[in-house]
Amino acid sequence: MPFGLLIIGDEILSGRRQDKHMARVIELLAARGHALTWVRYVGDDRPRITAALQDALYGDDVVFCCGGIGATPDDHTRQCAGLASGRVLALHPEAKALIEGRMRAMAAEQGKAWDPEHPDSLRRLEMGVFPEGARIIPNPYNQIPGFSLGRVHFVPGFPVMAHPMIEWVLDTEYADLIPSAHEEHALYVYGALEATLTPLMERIEAEFPGIRVFSLPSVDHPQRGRHIELGVKGEPTLARQAFAALQTGLQAWPDFKISTN
Repeated sequence: MPFGLLIIGDEILSGRRQDKHMARVIELLAARGHALTWVRYVGDDRPRITAALQDALYGDDVVFCCGGIGATPDDHTRQCAGLASGRVLALHPEAKALIEGRMRAMAAEQGKAWDPEHPDSLRRLEMGVFPEGARIIPNPYNQIPGFSLGRVHFVPGFPVMAHPMIEWVLDTEYADLIPSAHEEHALYVYGALEATLTPLMERIEAEFPGIRVFSLPSVDHPQRGRHIELGVKGEPTLARQAFAALQTGLQAWPDFKISTN
């Protein structure tokens, strides 16, 4: 099952905030035997968000969408999810109960009486307005939930909230998903050019269908200096065979220095 990540917010594209979602989602998926297939960044622009969500909702991938589900003027994700799915927005009854419980608890902590008709209370309830038919994603941090539509899962932009919510989705909705059979093997080549190694890489992929060869050159690594990280990835047995063939093929260049660590 391919997994995708959609990250929404002008603050990421402008550099005011650094993306902390991709690295963590990679870790969460890897811990369960899965891998991230793609990442997409979109600013706070309703047409672009709607188009991205249409791609996600009508595709076959599991997609986590981070950001924009609040109730301020720069939050558009809930509205765009409605447009993309063709569903009307409505206050989710479970979300309403959770948000009201949170507001009641906050008022008690401050020694105040909670007024459900106060304008602030009504505005907070907007965070529970989701496309009809949405499923709730619990938020252990502050009880303000996210939601799911099909295989697209909407969580806040705050990492402290989003990451436990993504874990919950993985362990609740995809616990039975069979982990992908995948291995990577790589070595370091010194004194080589990618152009020289390209025919060998092409031959490995031709001889081992389904195997992908990768080349990661570096010109200023602080410890290794100039080198190429060369490797293969794919189904475990085939990956091991392809890696052995790669090592054998490199013997054609005795002047290259090869290291596996």
